[in-house]
Amino acid sequence: MLEYAKVILPKVSFSRELFSKELAKCINWVEPDQLQNLRNWCYENFKEMYPDVLADAFAGIAA
Repeated sequence: MLEYAKVILPKVSFSRELFSKELAKCINWVEPDQLQNLRNWCYENFKEMYPDVLADAFAGIAA
């Protein structure tokens, strides 16, 4: 599912609402051992665009 997230999230990044919804889905779908990789990848690619969305989505997930 991590690879799916890396494909879909850039495609929906034009819309804050859609990005937020898809990110939440990806967080729920990704394997627990890949969650940190998803978080790191999202911050590398979308930190400038949606820092608040990322902070909310990954709240409680260790950095």
